[in-house]
Amino acid sequence: MFLYEQEAQMGDDRQDLIEILQMRFGVLPEELEEHLYQISEFETLQRLILVAANVPTLRVFMEELQEGNHPFKLVGERFNPLREIGDRNEE
Repeated sequence: MFLYEQEAQMGDDRQDLIEILQMRFGVLPEELEEHLYQISEFETLQRLILVAANVPTLRVFMEELQEGNHPFKLVGERFNPLREIGDRNEE
């Protein structure tokens, strides 16, 4: 893949990540969007897209954002996108 193709793919992935977060959690803090635009590793963006689709809250996403590009597994209640719905139904 050529460099310009990689840069275009990174831009698309970055935009996808922001749109997933906005769909799930509403308006994002400006600092978060700025931080996402500074990510330059393809693997990190791919991981964060999966995380964004699976975490129950923006707070959990923010915690995962600090993890960097370490190996990961999306298991347990921390990555249950329906957890918050279940918690509300129990009230």
